[in-house]
Amino acid sequence: MTQANPKFPSIEGQRVPDVTFPIRQGEDWITKSTDDLFKGKKVVVFSLPGAFTPTCSSTHLPRYNELANVFKAHGVDSIICVSVNDTFVMNAWAADQESENIELIPDGNGDFTEKMGLLVDKADLGFGKRSWRYSMLVEDKVIKKMFIEPDLPGDPFEVSDADTMLAYIAPGAEVNQPVSVFSKPGCPYCAKAKALLSDHHMAFEEIVMGKNASLTSLKAVSGRDTVPQVFIGGQHIGGSEELEQYFADKRD
Repeated sequence: MTQANPKFPSIEGQRVPDVTFPIRQGEDWITKSTDDLFKGKKVVVFSLPGAFTPTCSSTHLPRYNELANVFKAHGVDSIICVSVNDTFVMNAWAADQESENIELIPDGNGDFTEKMGLLVDKADLGFGKRSWRYSMLVEDKVIKKMFIEPDLPGDPFEVSDADTMLAYIAPGAEVNQPVSVFSKPGCPYCAKAKALLSDHHMAFEEIVMGKNASLTSLKAVSGRDTVPQVFIGGQHIGGSEELEQYFADKRD
């Protein structure tokens, strides 16, 4: 059983703090308020110790991004990642990560995190003040549910993950396996494979030949030198016709 965190008690039922976030967007400075982010919306928030840190980059952010369409299908309007980092760091992290479905919000001064009661001192790591790891569901600015990591040494990551939040919002929700498609521009069979996946509501990572991969890497992972090559849940399906058969077999 996951330990509770008496150091950071839940504030479910309270409203999110009123804070304004300065954000660099292209060449301009803009501001977003908590009203902009939460008013009239159903929002999932997860917060973490820092951009580019290992668990945050390898698991926490990518999994929320991967499940974004499932969250959306169950009424979630947006998913927000908050970190006590400046906007330039968060923008760079967004460009580096799989984050197209997540809005990354820089809490550079820690104002939001402090008012949430979740600002911690990580001076021993040279981080200064950072956020304790947690997630929450917010509806029209009211915190409906919080998952706060237990008070354990280091950086525990047990309850603020995307799957735990999804299980709370939509118990028994069907989660598609990860899908990758090797493709190349202008390939009609690639377009057919991608359309098939989209028709079956399956999000996929596209690996474009010449940009993200070489013929050598395609042969190494699939044993073939033609595109598309589709992988579902680590299983090599093959090209567009084989993908079509895969879906036909699932119907039978």
